[in-house]
Amino acid sequence: MGMYLLVIIAFIFSLWAQFRVKGTFSKWSKVANLNGLTGYEAARRMLDANGLHDVPIEPVRGTLSDHYDPIHRVVRLSEPVYYESSIAAVSVACHEVGHAIQHKVSYPMLTLRHRMFPVVNFASGIAPFMLMAGFIFGYFNLIGLGIIFFSAAVAFQLVTLPVEFNASNRARQVMVEQGYIRNEEERGVAKVLNAAALTYVAAALVSLLELLRLITVFLGNRD
Repeated sequence: MGMYLLVIIAFIFSLWAQFRVKGTFSKWSKVANLNGLTGYEAARRMLDANGLHDVPIEPVRGTLSDHYDPIHRVVRLSEPVYYESSIAAVSVACHEVGHAIQHKVSYPMLTLRHRMFPVVNFASGIAPFMLMAGFIFGYFNLIGLGIIFFSAAVAFQLVTLPVEFNASNRARQVMVEQGYIRNEEERGVAKVLNAAALTYVAAALVSLLELLRLITVFLGNRD
């Protein structure tokens, strides 16, 4: 019962983290940055300053759909981030450029995450079916394999944490050093980036506790 309670609490925490990032982004998207930079302009400056002149920036539909595509080497920014000149826009845009810089310098954790992705993509897709079939029919070996595959997905989320924190740290450092923001705006930038990071922490926590619960149930049934 205790493990189930922890999983439920972690799930609620995850929902709260998602609510917070949306609320924080909404709040700071209404606050214009004093230099008047749009997300695109800040991202372009940061890319060029790091020798990434050949990395394009593309607008994409949706909210908080921003990402760096390492396969095509493209920074994709949601339309509110791409076109607007808010604290939230420049914060998110520079964070995604942080990933492009990680790619350029072969940041070890990002390299590891890229290598893990094909395996994790397969494992996370098949693990739920293996676990479901194993528990329904009592096939303990199948449950064990399902747990192993699910473990790969959890490991991927844990590796993602330092990648995201490092990208945010790179973004904040450049934004301050190169004058994209002014001193009084650092608080807003920190709020946006910390809220976004919290969603990754929450997701990893939920997955880790769920993995521990599955292992506990599996070992209990074996006994």
